[in-house]
Amino acid sequence: MSEIAPFSSNVNEEYAHILKQGYRRILQRLPKPIDEKDRKSIREALYLAAEAHRHQYRASGEPYITHPIAVAQICIEEIGLGPTAVIAALLHDVVEDTSVGIEEIRKKFGDTVALLVDGLTKLKHTETSNYRQAENLARFMRAMLKDVRVVLIKMADRLHNLRTIGSMEKAKQIRIVTETDTIYTPLAHRLGIYNIKTEFQDIWLKVVRPEEYRDIANRLAQTKRAREQYIREFIRPIEEALHHRMPGVKFRILGRPKSIYSIWSKMRNKEVAFEDIYDLFAIRIILDVPFEEERLACWQVYAIVTDIYQNIPSRQKDWITTPKANGYESLHTSVIGPGGRYVEVQIRTERMNDIAERGYAAHWKYKGLRLLNRNENTFEKWFDRIREVLENPEVRNANELIIDFENELFSEEVYVLTPSGEIRFLREGATALDFAFDIHSDIGCTSRNIRVNGRIVPFNYVLKNGDQVAVETDKNCRPSLDWLKYVTTSKARNRIRAALKEQKRRQAADGLEILERKFRRYFNTPAEDHVDMLAKWYGFQDRLEFLVAVSIEEVDLTRLKELRLEGNRLTPNQDSPGSPAAVSPSTSSLYRAGAVPSDVIINQDPGHYYVYTFATCCSPVPGDPIFAYVTTREGVKIHRKTCTNAHYLQTQYPYRILPAEWGNIAKGSFVAIIQVMGVDEGPGTIQRLTDRISNIGISIRDMNIGGEKAYFSGRISLIVSNQHQLNQVISVLRKLPFVSSVERVE
Repeated sequence: MSEIAPFSSNVNEEYAHILKQGYRRILQRLPKPIDEKDRKSIREALYLAAEAHRHQYRASGEPYITHPIAVAQICIEEIGLGPTAVIAALLHDVVEDTSVGIEEIRKKFGDTVALLVDGLTKLKHTETSNYRQAENLARFMRAMLKDVRVVLIKMADRLHNLRTIGSMEKAKQIRIVTETDTIYTPLAHRLGIYNIKTEFQDIWLKVVRPEEYRDIANRLAQTKRAREQYIREFIRPIEEALHHRMPGVKFRILGRPKSIYSIWSKMRNKEVAFEDIYDLFAIRIILDVPFEEERLACWQVYAIVTDIYQNIPSRQKDWITTPKANGYESLHTSVIGPGGRYVEVQIRTERMNDIAERGYAAHWKYKGLRLLNRNENTFEKWFDRIREVLENPEVRNANELIIDFENELFSEEVYVLTPSGEIRFLREGATALDFAFDIHSDIGCTSRNIRVNGRIVPFNYVLKNGDQVAVETDKNCRPSLDWLKYVTTSKARNRIRAALKEQKRRQAADGLEILERKFRRYFNTPAEDHVDMLAKWYGFQDRLEFLVAVSIEEVDLTRLKELRLEGNRLTPNQDSPGSPAAVSPSTSSLYRAGAVPSDVIINQDPGHYYVYTFATCCSPVPGDPIFAYVTTREGVKIHRKTCTNAHYLQTQYPYRILPAEWGNIAKGSFVAIIQVMGVDEGPGTIQRLTDRISNIGISIRDMNIGGEKAYFSGRISLIVSNQHQLNQVISVLRKLPFVSSVERVE
């Protein structure tokens, strides 16, 4: 123990014992032999962390140093990382929480450790909590692109925090597990770290739905003995057959219950009771065979299992022939075991199992054989997609970046083939047009026809696993606004938006040239200095929209005769029917159908740049203060700021919130619901109520009114054009003598 003697003279005996024990466990668990330089660096990193965190304590009351030591051990034991990552794990909080600076780390431990620690350090003193959360994740992902160990150490850090979450107050627990469920669980899935992903999910359930978690855990405990007996009976004939038909092949068979979260999810999604779930456990058969014999050996085992038990073909999944995008390889099937129970059987090799257990990090152990698996560039392609999102010039702030990142990369995937047979992975729900943009932006922008399996399909055809896709291009083709409705991936959407903006800029330049000619004719002065004023006078949102409308002849430029030039300012003639103040977008007669902006403005863009709908939980109508929420699968939802869900969405998913406001509203219909209560004065009471609504020109979509004794209460769904109409209805009904209250319903 002389290696860690420096601790004993500076700290109390208990603290020194923690450090010695931690150091010993780290060295014991690292693969042997350990380089002397690495041993020395680990010792120095532990010493620096111990001194920096010396007077800090965790919520549980333990010395803070226990946390980085535990994170380092998880990195070794559960992810398979080496000495450099261990050093970074020991130091991962010192820059953020102590006076130690990143340059000191760099000087003592080198550039690589400094890069890892810097990537794990959160920003301080940034603008708002929303901005901070989004910017921290963006910073973290940029560091991951330089060294994937950043994200793996972060997984270990989050895992230990969750394992010790019980000492935190409930509100903080919910905040942490919600963030984990939103970001780190999908990321663990993407990296193929299934053990950590499963534990993340179980802890989320334990915190958010503790009663349901305890109920399933108790039921599993009560049935443990019977379940273990059943597994032994199920495995016995398989073991005998493997010894007989595959002599000399080493194997092991594991039986395990499914995770509590997995069982809970199945109960909820299929609406079944615990007793009605048959496949509560899975059997894993793991073979020890050379790399080149893996596929054949796994299919041999499959044949043996399905000879013994009845196979269920619809539940077979072959991730050996076509591995998952995260590198996962395994052959899955379900069979009917003794007593008619469904049992899931997973067949894989030791190499495949190590990758499934430890994720991307495990690949480094197999560099001598093959870098990844039969789909070698999977992670490089995924990193390229992350890099593309991070470097996309169309993304204006960190919130947009995180939304694109989460939507694009955390969803499930489909694999499709190019005409040459190359496999490409896209997010689940991707369309034929998404595929064209995935190949290259220029191909996407000039797409004329897309063929799937030899047949021309619509641009919005949803791709399926195994589809072969070919794109026919035409240099004269250009994206249109409708294309935004045909794509689901952020790459395609951003490229289309960029192309549309470029088209607008070209059209605006043409519009300005047209305007210049008119100005020389009417005012003998350049138009450039007066464009903003004219845009407002004509009722447009900004100069770009105005100049585009000029270029496509959507603006009546003969109306310029109604203006005169006074000094350097244009003003209406005295006999002009309007003025800049008097002519507003809602009253201007100069609009034609093609020039009217969207109903809403989202993040300063016209709403038609997004796929958006109005949230049914609060049913916003024009005039209500609103915000936009980016969902994972249903585009953008427009909510009222007073929506009952607003606080939850804004606190739990701040990076998904976008500013929104009403644009130029064309005549439209919106549903609003009111709650009416009053005195039932006998026959005709409800008729008087509905007549009063009809008399002010409002249509009733639905009505549900009931009564008890002398009172009535009910909800009425109305079709209104704006908030003013809704307020008018509420005001009129409140004046009826038999009505006691009228309120808008969320």
